[in-house]
Amino acid sequence: MQQIARSRGAFLVMGLVLGLVVGLNAKGLWPHIPLHATATEGYESFSIATGLVHAGVEGLYFLDYLTGELIGAVVNPKNGQFNAKFTYNISNDFSAGGRKAKYLMVTGIADMPRGRAGFQPASSIVYIAEATSGEIAAYIMPWNSSMMAAGKPQTGTFQMLDKQQFRSVQLRD
Repeated sequence: MQQIARSRGAFLVMGLVLGLVVGLNAKGLWPHIPLHATATEGYESFSIATGLVHAGVEGLYFLDYLTGELIGAVVNPKNGQFNAKFTYNISNDFSAGGRKAKYLMVTGIADMPRGRAGFQPASSIVYIAEATSGEIAAYIMPWNSSMMAAGKPQTGTFQMLDKQQFRSVQLRD
């Protein structure tokens, strides 16, 4: 009988704590951390990734391993159409670039300062690694939020921020 009374008390306390947490979340009083998710996928000679471009606007990044072409595209939320396209050929940025290069691509969040040419860099950085050489480069998309707000198309090229050697041992065939 005492065990049942103890378990009822424990369930009552757990229910009160759970109710308090749910209630505080529902009222917006509980501290919350926004989640940011990106997606990356690769298949044979292509990689595709998503990343934040501007508040509430996401970009699509595409890398063709065979040509080294990096393409960024953004859908304008006002009209639901792709109206921004940025390109860059990464082949010459890597010592093992070309048809035999083995690339990996991911995106990350960055809050870069405003550029000199009147643009705010996109809120995501594209990281590309070349597995054979062990080199990794970071690229940013020059973004103009005023043009997006006006519904005007944007075109341009990615800018390389930096490149580093991450593998200390060279691989040989």
